[in-house]
Amino acid sequence: MSELKVKTMEAFMAEGKQPEILFWVGSAGSFDDRAKKISRAFVKLLNKANVDFAVLGTEESCTGDVAKRAGNEFLFQMQAMMNIEVLNGYEIKRIVTCDPHSFNTIKNEYPELGGNYEILHHTQYLKELMDAGRLQIEGETFKGKRITFHDPCYLGRANSVFEAPRQALEKTNATLVEMKRHKRTALCCGAGGAQMFKEPEKGDMDINVMRTQDALETNPDIIATGCPYCNTMMTDGIKAHEKEDKVTVLDVAELLANS
Repeated sequence: MSELKVKTMEAFMAEGKQPEILFWVGSAGSFDDRAKKISRAFVKLLNKANVDFAVLGTEESCTGDVAKRAGNEFLFQMQAMMNIEVLNGYEIKRIVTCDPHSFNTIKNEYPELGGNYEILHHTQYLKELMDAGRLQIEGETFKGKRITFHDPCYLGRANSVFEAPRQALEKTNATLVEMKRHKRTALCCGAGGAQMFKEPEKGDMDINVMRTQDALETNPDIIATGCPYCNTMMTDGIKAHEKEDKVTVLDVAELLANS
């Protein structure tokens, strides 16, 4: 974080101020080397738009999503209660995250444990910043490129957020091409529901390889995602199809930051 302008919630409290938003980095965005690039791209966009934002830093813990999906409700509640205590202690109102898993858990599962916040996926917030004229995208970098967007399960089918990522991608001036299975009918990348951390069951083809096949049928230059887990799965899929020299997998935030 050193060369980027990132303040912790603790620093805001010490100044007696509240940030506009809290950026919930999430486990992948904090620890996974590939996902860290997404976090950094998003922070660059926030800095560019002069957004007064904070992170929790070491006070942020896993949302408990993976524990819950894998069936460990007790561990989920422990992790959730710990986070809710921290968030309520800081009187947090608005949260933005690049991780649809965190988005879904905080939005739909924290309220019954006493955590009520307005939470946005980063594509929704970036669209909000662009609509308000706070973030201008020049949009020449990807002109003429073909981009297909893979809908993350917890963003699309679980929470009906379909338009924000597409409207954000339109700002890059690239050509958006849809896969046959998209929006409501989009296929999972194979990482959700704690599947990321186990070996796949026996079958003809791994889900991520099949989903990448859907994407490759659109003849894309770039597969855009809005989730760090989808990013990993689609990148592995590209390697399985031996197309890594032709197709790149990038998050919406990275595409906008590069524009």
